[in-house]
Amino acid sequence: MKLETDDRLMKWLQRLIHLSIRALAILMVFVIIMGVVDVAWTVYQKLMAPPTFIMTISDILATFGAFMAVLIAIEIFINITVYLRDNVIHVKIVMATALMAIARKVIILDMDKLEPAYVYGIAAVTLAISIGYWLIHKLPAKDHKEEQDGNESREAAR
Repeated sequence: MKLETDDRLMKWLQRLIHLSIRALAILMVFVIIMGVVDVAWTVYQKLMAPPTFIMTISDILATFGAFMAVLIAIEIFINITVYLRDNVIHVKIVMATALMAIARKVIILDMDKLEPAYVYGIAAVTLAISIGYWLIHKLPAKDHKEEQDGNESREAAR
């Protein structure tokens, strides 16, 4: 969100925030690279442990969790880069990231060690995020286009 102001302090603060967001993007790339290295190392260790070149279901599920963590980090990086480009937080991308995070949680759940209330809570969060994502995905195609066209007309009139 770009503030229209002649105030030097506000302009300096905006630049500082922009640099901070760039620093977050750089750090996120580092996290992604380290996540990929961790996934590769984990797969290598699982394959080299006796019995060699065989992974159990629990090993595979743990690996899926690590993969999903890297994919979530990539989604967060996309959120950061979109914000840098547009100066707007895109709710659809944030909701997709949340949906991926809850999917990761569901994939790595150990159902034998959970209380039923916890499972119901995860189900409720999954349903709520899914409905929210569906609504956001459906809504902009029809309603926001008209709103943007109206804003463009107002901008042209100025």
